[in-house]
Amino acid sequence: MKEKVKNWSEEELITRCARGERKAQQVLYERFCRKMYVVALRYSKTTFEAEDILQESFIKVFAAIGSFKGDSTLEYWIKRIVINTALKHTRKLLDKTPMEDVDEINEEPFSYISADESYDFKELLEVIRKLSPGYQAVFNLYAIEGYKHHEIAEMLGISEGTSKSQYARAKALIQKMLAREEEKAYAKQRENL
Repeated sequence: MKEKVKNWSEEELITRCARGERKAQQVLYERFCRKMYVVALRYSKTTFEAEDILQESFIKVFAAIGSFKGDSTLEYWIKRIVINTALKHTRKLLDKTPMEDVDEINEEPFSYISADESYDFKELLEVIRKLSPGYQAVFNLYAIEGYKHHEIAEMLGISEGTSKSQYARAKALIQKMLAREEEKAYAKQRENL
């Protein structure tokens, strides 16, 4: 009688993956690949790059899963690996991108949607992916992942002021791009009247 692998507990799945069982690795991958792919997409410019980040991340997950201590959820632990892998890719590009350090930045939270407009995930993702690597990384880490600027600075090897200025500029660019998209949609509607 076949064991119901889909119903393995998280503990059992971790144990089996740590032993190198391929079926367990497949089950773990299938449980988390979609969510982690979305994370990788936010930090990449192309789907190819996101797939590469995802693949590299799961190789790291399978290599390190025996050291998972359960201090957080398994999903959060995997997400951290995906983010760190994506940032490794981003750091290569950050060396080529100039960043400015600004001390005083207005830190009001970013709001994607105003009262009279709505954007679907794909529209927002495309706008975020148009940002430069530095803006994209800082925006994702601060606005979406919830890291503080001092944490982002440490993760990216930049100053806290640079993190704040990158976030402020990214937020302004996203709002401009969304406004342009809204204007285009409005103009198209008027043409069709």
